[in-house]
Amino acid sequence: MRSPRFVLLAALAALGACHSAPRPAPAAPAAAVAPASPDFARLVADLSEPGGYFDSDNLVTNETSYLHVVGALKRLGVQGGAYIGVGPDQNFSYLAAIRPSVAFMFDIRRDNMLEHLIFKSVFAHARNRAEYLALLLGRPVPADVDAWRDRPLAALVAHFDTVTVTPASEAAARAAVTEGIRRTGIPLDSSDWATIRRFHGAFIADGLDIRYESRGRPGRGFFPSLHDLLLARDVDGSEASYLAHEADFQFLKDLEARDRVIPVTGNLAGPKALQAVGAWVRSQNEHVSALYTSNAEDYVMRDGMFPQFERNVVSLPRDAKSVIIRSYFGGFRGQHPFNVPGFRSTQLLQPIDAFAAAVAKGGYQDYYVLVTDGAIDPRR
Repeated sequence: MRSPRFVLLAALAALGACHSAPRPAPAAPAAAVAPASPDFARLVADLSEPGGYFDSDNLVTNETSYLHVVGALKRLGVQGGAYIGVGPDQNFSYLAAIRPSVAFMFDIRRDNMLEHLIFKSVFAHARNRAEYLALLLGRPVPADVDAWRDRPLAALVAHFDTVTVTPASEAAARAAVTEGIRRTGIPLDSSDWATIRRFHGAFIADGLDIRYESRGRPGRGFFPSLHDLLLARDVDGSEASYLAHEADFQFLKDLEARDRVIPVTGNLAGPKALQAVGAWVRSQNEHVSALYTSNAEDYVMRDGMFPQFERNVVSLPRDAKSVIIRSYFGGFRGQHPFNVPGFRSTQLLQPIDAFAAAVAKGGYQDYYVLVTDGAIDPRR
């Protein structure tokens, strides 16, 4: 029987066989991917709760403002420690800015854990940002891939906006993802593998035009594409995506290789997962530097579970610089005072100490009060 590694190398070699145009032989194959530590799969299982439901395939964020707080995070000295964040790859941009020692990708949907296994596998096989996008999107790896290390992000985006999928490039990307996920040791059933194939297939089919998909809400035309998200900037006008600079990509690649990006399935207001993550962080003599909640607190409050969420957050080990990162969408409540004109969402920071002080005085009963109380204006 041929090994998964043999199948992967054969698929990668097939990249040179596409007939769209003559190309030189691709660069030397990437180094073999080491299996994850057994502790990785064990920690994912030990920290997680049973999965819950959310009304979207949240493969990329819908937060157009997601990078607006990056400059403020740096000015406030939010560095190191442990990071906890919900959702898919927008978290990587926060990790690139904060440089934590460990990160927990936390979400009520088990599907988010599966998507992060795709990302982990792509990081493992990609030598640089260009190869990462090629494998994630199922596009041919540039023949001169090593020469792409120092090219600007706009050049990468322009390239992958135009290059098309080939049967060989799709086969190579899918083989890489499958092999990498198998090496994590996380038990997956046929339904999990079907979801992984569907999610990776969405990136391959849509390329950089992939967008957030919701059910029962306004359509995808309202949401930014991956193209838009990668080229978005901090409120100061600086490039801040995790693919903007090769050094940020390499930091994340190393973090993933050391099994320090841990996907956890759990409700922020659940009885176990968030407190279990906090207890593990404390056992490592670390603190939570940032908790990224997106706009999940809105749903938690509507479900009547906010007091448990408050208890969970207050229990996290923290220091004076620890912050909550959240996104506010307004709606019937009106625009946020810190909104940047032209953006549907507003990215916000609140010190966890300020949140804990409010909880000690009786807690939050109103979502608009939550997103305005003690908020730090990222524009300053």
